[in-house]
Amino acid sequence: MIFDLNLLVLVLALLLDRIVGDPVALWARWPHPVVLFGKAISAMDARFNGRELPPGQRRRNGVLAISALLVVSVVVGLVLHWFFALFGLAGILLEVICVSVFLAQKSLAEHVEAVAEGLKLGGIAGGRLAVSRIVGRDPETLDEPAVCRAAIESLAENFSDGVVAPVLWYAVFGLPGLFAYKMLNTADSMIGHKSERYIDFGWASARLDDLANWPAARLSILLIAAGALVRRGAAACREAFRIAARDGGLHRSPNSGRPEAAIAGALDVQLAGPRVYGGEVVMEPMINKDGRDTATVGDIRDGVSVFYASCSFLAGIALVFFLLLL
Repeated sequence: MIFDLNLLVLVLALLLDRIVGDPVALWARWPHPVVLFGKAISAMDARFNGRELPPGQRRRNGVLAISALLVVSVVVGLVLHWFFALFGLAGILLEVICVSVFLAQKSLAEHVEAVAEGLKLGGIAGGRLAVSRIVGRDPETLDEPAVCRAAIESLAENFSDGVVAPVLWYAVFGLPGLFAYKMLNTADSMIGHKSERYIDFGWASARLDDLANWPAARLSILLIAAGALVRRGAAACREAFRIAARDGGLHRSPNSGRPEAAIAGALDVQLAGPRVYGGEVVMEPMINKDGRDTATVGDIRDGVSVFYASCSFLAGIALVFFLLLL
C-alpha cells in the first residue's frame, strides 16, 4: 500500500514539476531545502575538516559527518511523512508538492535552453555566461562547440541524478529515501571532489554518491533511448544503446558516462574529451569519437527535446506500475 501511494505521488509530482518547475518568487522569499542541506554540510565541514588534522582523522570525520547528516535526513523525512498522513487527501497533495521540489525537469531544461539562447543572442560571451551557471569547467576556455557540448553533457548527467535518481529513491523508500539521497548528492557536489581540502573529508560522500546513483545512471540509458526513439527515430534509439554500451565506462565517473554516452549516440555528436577545471586540464577520452565533432545550438535543442520525452517515459513507467498494483 505504501509503495502504491508513493507511485501515485510520483506521477503527480512529475506532472507538477514539468508544468511549474522551481517558482523563482517562492525561493526568493524562502530558502530552498537543498540550500538548507548545503548549510548543514558547510557547518560539518567547518567544524570537522580542520586543516591541522591529519588525513586519517579527516577521513574518519567525513564518514561520521555524512552518516550523521543522512540519519537526520531520514528522520526528517519520516516526521514529514507522518505529519502529511494526518491530513488525508490534503496530506497526499502536500507530499506531492514536497517531492516535486526535489525534481529538476523544467528547471534543468530551462537552464540548458538558456545556453542556446545565450549563444543566439549574445554570441560566445552569452553562451559562456549561461553555461557557467550549470557546469564547473572554466567557461573562458570554451569555444562555441565546446559550450554546446558542455550544455548537452550537463543535461544528460543531471537527468540521471536530478530526475531519475530522486524518482527511484522516493519510489522505493518514500520521503526518507528522497531526503537522504538529496543530502548525499548535495554533499558530493560540495565536498566530494578530489581537491587537497576534500580528498579525505569528502571521500565517504563521493563513494556513497557513486553507489546511490548506480541504478539511475543505467536506467537513464533506457529512458534516453526511448526518448530518442520518439523524437529522432529508430536509428537514434539504436545508437543511444550502442554508444552507451561501448563508451559509457570511459568517463572518470562510474555513472555520469552512461547517460552522456546515450545522448551522444542519440544526437550523433562527440562529447567529453579534454577540458579545463580551475586552470587545470583534465584529460578524458572522447565519447562517441565517430560522431560529429562540432556540436551546435541545434544539438542543444534536440537534446532538450529528447530529455522531455525521456521524462515522459519515466512518468509513464510510474503510472503503469501504480495501475498494475491497484
